[in-house]
Amino acid sequence: MRWDDFRASDNVEDRRGEGGGGGGFGFPGGSAGGLGIGTIVIVLLISWVTGINPAILMGGAERMTNGGPREERVDPETQAKRRQAPTDQTGQFAAKILGNTEDVWKEILPNQTGRQYTPTTMVLYQGGTRSGCGQAQAAMGPFYCPLDKKVYLDTSFFKEMQQKFGVKGDFAYAYVIAHEVGHHVQDVLGILGKVDSRKQSAGSEREANQLSVRVELMADCLAGVWAKNSNDRWNSLDQSDIQEALNAASAIGDDKLQEKAQGYAVPDSFTHGSSEQRMRWFLTGYKSGQTKSCDTFRAARN
Repeated sequence: MRWDDFRASDNVEDRRGEGGGGGGFGFPGGSAGGLGIGTIVIVLLISWVTGINPAILMGGAERMTNGGPREERVDPETQAKRRQAPTDQTGQFAAKILGNTEDVWKEILPNQTGRQYTPTTMVLYQGGTRSGCGQAQAAMGPFYCPLDKKVYLDTSFFKEMQQKFGVKGDFAYAYVIAHEVGHHVQDVLGILGKVDSRKQSAGSEREANQLSVRVELMADCLAGVWAKNSNDRWNSLDQSDIQEALNAASAIGDDKLQEKAQGYAVPDSFTHGSSEQRMRWFLTGYKSGQTKSCDTFRAARN
C-alpha cells in the first residue's frame, strides 16, 4: 500500500507515553456490545486461558453507549502536546490513513447520501486511557465511542495482529482503522442510535447479538467503500493489499475465534460475524464503492 502521499489528519490525539489513564477494565452500565454480564465473565475467562483479545471475542467496546460521556479534565499544556503531529512511523501511518478517510468521506458521503461528513478524532494510546465510554484498555482492541465521537487505538494492536493472528501488512492495519471510521460514518448517518434503541428493546441476547453483527458487517462494507474510492483517486492499492484486508477480516471472524478458543463455534453468540461474512461484506463495499450497498439491515443474506 502506498500511503506516503496521503494527507495526515490534524484530528489525532497522541496520548502515548502518558501512562495507563487510571481506572479498571470496566463497562458503563454493566454491559458491552449487547452482551450480558454472565457472558462477559465467561468470555473474559476464555480470553485469559487462550490469550485471545477479549474485545474481539465479545464485540469490542463500540456499543458502550449507556450513561453520559465521561469528561476528562486535561491541562492546556497536555492538550497541546497531544495535538502535536506524531513523529514515529506508526503514528504517522495512523494519521495519514485517518486523513485519507476524511478526504474520501467528505466527498462521497454528501454525494451518495446527502449528509455532510464531520470527521472523527483518533486517540492513540498505550496501555490505557479514558474515553467518553469509560476506561479504554489495550485488551479491548480498537473501538469507536459514539459518546465522544472518537476512535481509540492502542497502536500495539498492530503487533498483536501479527503475533496472535498471523496477519500483517499496511493495508490490513488500514482496514482496522477504516472499520472503526465506518462506525463513525454510521453515527453520522444516525444508524448507531437507532440500532442501540432496538438492542435495548431486544427480546433476547441472541436478537441483540444479531443486531451487533449487522452493525459490524456494515462497518466492514464501509471500509471497502473507502478503499475503492481512495484507490480510484490515489491508485494506492494492488491485489495483494486487498488480500491483506481479507486475511484480517477472516482471522477475526467470530467462528474462527471461537473455534480457536473452545474448539467449536456458537453462531447465536456471534457479535461481529463469521470470517466468510466479514470478507464478503468488505468485498461488497470495495466492488461497488457505494454506501447504499452496505445496508446489512435490509439484506436478505448477512
